[in-house]
Amino acid sequence: MSLRAYQQTAARAETPREAEYRLFGQVTRALMEAAKLDPTDLRGRMEALDWNRRLWSALATDCGDDGNLLQTDVRAGIISLAIWVGKHTSLVIRGQEDIQDLIDINRMIMQGLSGGVSEAA
Repeated sequence: MSLRAYQQTAARAETPREAEYRLFGQVTRALMEAAKLDPTDLRGRMEALDWNRRLWSALATDCGDDGNLLQTDVRAGIISLAIWVGKHTSLVIRGQEDIQDLIDINRMIMQGLSGGVSEAA
């Protein structure tokens, strides 16, 4: 039974957009769980905060690549958001900002990835 489930899953090909949506969903769920923890429980919150920062860092790196096919203004916007996420994450760790802002940004990106934003160039 599990072999069949694995084969069905392996046979399903995700588009890059679907894979990004799925990854954002996983990271955002981790942030939501971390938000339930006491803000002083840095050890419990750090994994999700670091995972989210690494995701945004990877996006910024990809957008900085000359071979990236996104429009220049979209790439610049993603890089700007990644910088903001890095700074805001540091403030969350220091207890100066709330983790909810990171969750909200990720949800907005997920809405765009799900088709909430026109793909017309």
